[in-house]
Amino acid sequence: MSVVIHPFESFKLNKQLIQAIQDLHYSTPTLIQRKAIPLILGGHDVIGIAQTGTGKTAAYLLPLLMKIKYASGEHPRALILVPSKELVLQIAQCIEVLAKYTDIRHTCIYGGVGAKKQIEVVQQGIDILVATPGRFLDLYKRGVVYVRGIKSLVLDEADKMLDMGFLPQIRNILEVIPTKRQNLLFSATMPDKVAQLSAEFLEFPEKVIITPQATPVKSVTQQLYYVPNLKTKATLLALLLEDTTTFHKVMVFTKMRKTAEDIAKFLERKTEGGVRIIHANKGQNTRINALHTFKEGKVRILVATDVAARGIDISQVSHVINFEVPIIYEEYVHRIGRTGRAQYTGEAITFANEAEKYHIHQIERLIRQKIPVVPLPPTLPIAPTSFEEKQAIAREVDWQRQKEVPGYQGAFHEKKTKKSSKKNANFQKRKRR
Repeated sequence: MSVVIHPFESFKLNKQLIQAIQDLHYSTPTLIQRKAIPLILGGHDVIGIAQTGTGKTAAYLLPLLMKIKYASGEHPRALILVPSKELVLQIAQCIEVLAKYTDIRHTCIYGGVGAKKQIEVVQQGIDILVATPGRFLDLYKRGVVYVRGIKSLVLDEADKMLDMGFLPQIRNILEVIPTKRQNLLFSATMPDKVAQLSAEFLEFPEKVIITPQATPVKSVTQQLYYVPNLKTKATLLALLLEDTTTFHKVMVFTKMRKTAEDIAKFLERKTEGGVRIIHANKGQNTRINALHTFKEGKVRILVATDVAARGIDISQVSHVINFEVPIIYEEYVHRIGRTGRAQYTGEAITFANEAEKYHIHQIERLIRQKIPVVPLPPTLPIAPTSFEEKQAIAREVDWQRQKEVPGYQGAFHEKKTKKSSKKNANFQKRKRR
């Protein structure tokens, strides 16, 4: 009788991890997992660059759990640093499910909440610590975190950490943890500052680069609507979301917190299935509850700023809708990466006004592909653009042209010049009289 070998068994993972993988119904390793896991198990320092939603977290967690194997001592042996509270909790949840047949202990520490409970858990003894840099340094300075036992360091979402200004804290952490350790750096992109950071603390790293930087995953279909103004964008959003069967689990992204609040209130009135919202001004518990409620399918729509664009692993999101185009162009890739995850397909829809066309072209240049333009539905009523919004769009277009064409003075400058010339001509006329 032939014995069926699970694909992950080729990595020589122990039975406890294989059982957890089977419970998750992971059929085959992703490309980043196939390339990174053997290198990490072999003790190499590794730089892993791959698109969001390609299994990076399991690519470093599985070999990390395999190396730790079981609970031992009181102090952490592995430290995972990430940029946000949401990602800390996401990774902790992944550890929970992958290590459920082991006795490996882990906890997460992050700012924005009181440290008392986090300190109590750390003092009870842990093997893996998942942390934001600021809270880690805080507890280290208090003498709560003992670092001499740390043998593995992971920097996840390294590009985002540097974008958020965490470099000084990361350097401080590198100074206090043991120099003899394995270092793993994972990121969706590899800008110069990430390359510089990796050169500072990784020793002869093996690079695992799965896709060209800032390339959307193929499982995500992209569409673009050109929409004249905010009011028409809101009407189009409500019109699309009337189809509750197709749009059954939707994330709507905005740039500004106020826009997110306004859109969430609008959708609560106009759509079915419930709405939650997360942005940086929301309390930590509110954000966690909103994500959990959406993840569990208790509400259909999650409205968010880019605080939720990275690292949040929510399965079977049917659609990502960019109500506003991000001006940090890499965020487009991270936003749409919230759908089409874990072997599912998804759809990303973007709304752009006249001023946002410029950013669309820059995004297309970054991702090296055109985003297909879709005509507006014939039943969509087109609202008039308010004077204030017209002025804001015109100013933005002027700024873009000045940036692209040296010496361009802009329509506002031309109007001002015409008024000034006319005023001067009238003055000269009066003077002659």
